[in-house]
Amino acid sequence: MATAGGSLPNSERPTSKINGLKTAFQYSFFVSEKLKTSMAIGYINKLTMNEFRELNRKFITGNVYSPFFVAARRWGANYHSLLYTGPEGEQDFATGRTEWSYQLNTSFHYMIPGTRNFLGLEFNKGWRHGDFDLTIRSQMRVSVADNLLIGIVGGIPVRREEQRLSSFLRLIYEPGHRRGH
Repeated sequence: MATAGGSLPNSERPTSKINGLKTAFQYSFFVSEKLKTSMAIGYINKLTMNEFRELNRKFITGNVYSPFFVAARRWGANYHSLLYTGPEGEQDFATGRTEWSYQLNTSFHYMIPGTRNFLGLEFNKGWRHGDFDLTIRSQMRVSVADNLLIGIVGGIPVRREEQRLSSFLRLIYEPGHRRGH
C-alpha cells in the first residue's frame, strides 16, 4: 500500500540483496543455416540468497530448478527472435516446500552490424497457481572482450501485483568464443 506521497512504507520496501547465483548449460540439438533457425534444451540452477542484513544467519535460502527449451530464428542479417519456455520449481530450504510455475518468454532483437551487441525487447509471461503475470523487459548486450559480455536489462510489469520496476545486469562469459561467429 502506498502512502499519500506515493512511496511505500518502510515495511513494504524491497531490501537490498543479491537475488542469487545462477549456473546454466545448454545443448543445441538443431541448427540449420538454411532455415536460419536453432533449437536447444538446457537447465538453469539458481541458488537464492538472503537479504544483506540477514547474511550472517543464513547465506543460501533456496534453490530454483529450471529446465528449458529455446528456439531462435534470424530474420535477415540483423533481426532475431527467440522463444524460451519451461517449468520452474522454487524450493525454500526453511520450509522444504517447492512451488512450481511455468514461463513462456518471447523476444525480438536487433543485432548491431559488425558487433556482438544488440538492442531488444522481451515479453516474460508467467503462470503460477492460475495467475498470469507479464513483464516487458528492454535489453541491451555489450561486448567488453572477445569472450566477455554485459547484459543490461530493465523490467516494466504490466500489472504491479508481484513486481515493480526492475533492472539487473548479466555478466556473460563464453569460453573459447571464436571471432566472426
